[in-house]
Amino acid sequence: MKEAHMVEAVQEALGRLGIDDEVVAAGMFFPRGHTGAMFAGGLVGGGIGDALGGAAGDVGVVAGAMSGQRASDAASGLPERMLVAVSAATVYGFDTHREHEREPTDLLFRLPRSRLEVRVHPRVNVRVVELIDGTSSSRVELEGERLPGFHVSGVIDALRS
Repeated sequence: MKEAHMVEAVQEALGRLGIDDEVVAAGMFFPRGHTGAMFAGGLVGGGIGDALGGAAGDVGVVAGAMSGQRASDAASGLPERMLVAVSAATVYGFDTHREHEREPTDLLFRLPRSRLEVRVHPRVNVRVVELIDGTSSSRVELEGERLPGFHVSGVIDALRS
């Protein structure tokens, strides 16, 4: 999905909620640990499948990877995929619904940037983003793929500005 479409979709979702704000960047994020759990699950599933022989190793990798992701996402308390958007004053996180493209549905979080500390940790194939409330120390931990199409860099740049 193009970033302009993500920004427009979030802008429309905010309008439906009666929130008057101008989104400057939006991207697709996962709960922290999503990708690592996929790799760990794939390794375990592949090992079990290899012990059975034949094509079971390949099936085990796929089943293990999917199970690892789902278990990690469930433990985080966040949905599998989120549209995260940034305005001059606020960071928004929306659950998404998939038909032809990911569209924002429920508003998950609305964080005032004035109280927000942002930490970004580069990893091999993802960037971990921590959004930490300076007053309560509560945090939202996300990860964004480095692949094109997720538009994580635009969100991180907007958070740092």
